[in-house]
Amino acid sequence: MENLVKILVLENEIEAELVEGILREKGIPHFIRSYHDTAYDGLFQMVKGWGEILAPSEYKAEIEEIVEDIRKSRDEI
Repeated sequence: MENLVKILVLENEIEAELVEGILREKGIPHFIRSYHDTAYDGLFQMVKGWGEILAPSEYKAEIEEIVEDIRKSRDEI
């Protein structure tokens, strides 16, 4: 995969799965990394967020828009 940069922090596993599906469907190269660490029993996720999306920088705006739409939809429920 090309050079990946941190795009944004994900709030939870459900959000990560939704974003993953959309990015795959659109053919956007990406990697989603969880902050979970069994040695610390998920402590980092409580402080830093669930995980992060890494992708080529040219997709940053599109990915941010996708995540924003997901979060808006969630807030409307």
